[in-house]
Amino acid sequence: MGLVLPDATMLAMGAGAIALLYAAFLVMRIINSPKGTPKMQEISSAIQEGANAFLMRQYMTLLPIVVVLFAAIYYLVGVNTALAFVVGVISSALAGYIGMQTSVRGNVRVAEAAKKGLAEALSMAFSGGAVTGMALVGLGLIGLSGLYMYFGSLVPLIGYGFGASLISLFARVGGGIYTKAADVGADLVGKIEKGIPEDDPRNPAVIADNVGDNVGDCAGMAADVFESFVVTVIAAMLLGSAMGVQAYVTIPLGIAAIGVVGSVLGSLFVRLGKGKHIMKAFYKGIAATAVIMLALAYVYLVLGDTATLVHANAITSMNLFLAVLVGVFVTAAMFLITEYYTATEYGPVRRIAEAAKTGAGTNLITGLAVGMESTLLPALVVIVAIIISFKLGGLYGIALAASSMLSFSAIVIAVDSYGPITDNAGGIAEMSGLPANVRKVTDALDAVGNTTKATTKGFAIAGAALGALALFVAFAEESGLVAADLSLLSTPVIVGLFIGALLPFIFSSLLMTAVGRAAFEIVEEVRRQFRQIKGLMEGKAKADYARCVDISTKTALRELALPGIIAVATPLLVGYLFGAAALGGLLAGAIASGFLLALFMCTSGAAWDNAKKYIEAGAFGGKGSDAHKAAVVGDTVGDPLKDTAGPALNALIKVLNTVSLVFAGALIAASLHLIG
Repeated sequence: MGLVLPDATMLAMGAGAIALLYAAFLVMRIINSPKGTPKMQEISSAIQEGANAFLMRQYMTLLPIVVVLFAAIYYLVGVNTALAFVVGVISSALAGYIGMQTSVRGNVRVAEAAKKGLAEALSMAFSGGAVTGMALVGLGLIGLSGLYMYFGSLVPLIGYGFGASLISLFARVGGGIYTKAADVGADLVGKIEKGIPEDDPRNPAVIADNVGDNVGDCAGMAADVFESFVVTVIAAMLLGSAMGVQAYVTIPLGIAAIGVVGSVLGSLFVRLGKGKHIMKAFYKGIAATAVIMLALAYVYLVLGDTATLVHANAITSMNLFLAVLVGVFVTAAMFLITEYYTATEYGPVRRIAEAAKTGAGTNLITGLAVGMESTLLPALVVIVAIIISFKLGGLYGIALAASSMLSFSAIVIAVDSYGPITDNAGGIAEMSGLPANVRKVTDALDAVGNTTKATTKGFAIAGAALGALALFVAFAEESGLVAADLSLLSTPVIVGLFIGALLPFIFSSLLMTAVGRAAFEIVEEVRRQFRQIKGLMEGKAKADYARCVDISTKTALRELALPGIIAVATPLLVGYLFGAAALGGLLAGAIASGFLLALFMCTSGAAWDNAKKYIEAGAFGGKGSDAHKAAVVGDTVGDPLKDTAGPALNALIKVLNTVSLVFAGALIAASLHLIG
């Protein structure tokens, strides 16, 4: 008989409360910090106003879609699932909203803290990012454990996951289009045509660009990882339920709670050392989180009474712990691999920068090659993780490894959301004319922010792949599919497989086209202002920032509907027309192609961005050189890849799986089975 521990649902509820209380403490610390000069506050207020306007208009745009889906779930599935769906929508939207509100308030305070030095600015920026991470997991744990205790059933939780996935998809799509339209438009005219700095106040698109950092990289990423966190735990709980032992159902909740507690404690270890290496400070926090989480998991799974609650002839408690260890391994590996391919200290980025010496063409070719190459090691890591975790605990072992990985969401998002805060802080420092030593601090923070955003995307993509795999197995269980039904010799499966593999490409095409259209409008507007506003280029007149903010907002909201409709409607149509086996093929194809395409786009885009920054730091002629101009072209191409299309694929494959899971019973009952 092991140590008697609290029930996992109560552990999750308690850990969620701790995370939210810690987030509230950090918010108070940020709000009570100095906000800088009136000019700095004016710029920050403009960013805050634009971000709030976009987010509110985005949520109002989504409201009719949510209402239609609520009605469909209510009539086809049941009232409990429909109610949980609404809770998932609200929770995911709230996670993004809290993160963005902290980001737009933290930026000016980081710029002010930079006057004191790097350590002070880093501490303030990380605190802002930690609010997002802690709020995200706190809401997720309380939502999961609360709904499970209230309904006493796992079925409504599927609706909760679908609601989270839906908001994640639209937040990623809308925010991604907004941020990259403004960024690309600002760069093409400002850097290439006018030769002015990135955050120059003369550029009419500069405020829209800073707003985009918050609605895309902060609110969008928060909603993205929130849904990955909750749906992965839900999938593991569903697989545990199929094993017929209650302990297997609640263990994923317990592991998620332990990871959150580890993240809270691990965040206290993020401190700048003597070498002032910012990335090492973050790695200290992540490493501390891993050690604490594994120690607590060992107590929970091996020394605690969990060991006596599971079947001796099924999965041993030690095997459960080792599956958790696999998830930790995947997290560490994804961080290290992504940093290698995207940081300026390593070969891939420097190869891309060197290729810019001979022009934009060779810069683009090398960046594409690096992006394709970068899929190899992450794919091998995921493959090895699947093999080992399956050996340890079958399909449930894979789901538990995925839950273990996503339990790091709080500390990972803290590191990620640090990025847009420091990016904005640099812009505020530039636009308000702060001294060069302040800008030097914000530039150092921002350079690392590019790498942290890239590593988080790698984490999110791998987590999405493992989580989607668990959802896929849960769908097969729910729809009664067996291995023979999913044979590659089956015509419905092959048809579904090709449709699923195609979807990420069509989806990405729509998003890239949308960014191109929106950027075109921004470019034309910026050119018009430079042409018609006398004295703007000389700094004697003020740009009309609001016009570019309005263009980005309207275009992003106009363009987000079609990709979202395709994501929701395609699995429903395939399931209705061709049956559950074809839908299973679709999900398998989308997971495989979406995982690799997302890795390619996110890594190549980040590598192009940092290659440009490497040149700006003085390599190959520095700013203004021909190599720099070529690198700006590469960065412009990479921007919508890494911040719009690539990250949105995580949400796409989750929406495909959750909508299939929610409507599985109705689809099977009504399917026409036109093939097979």
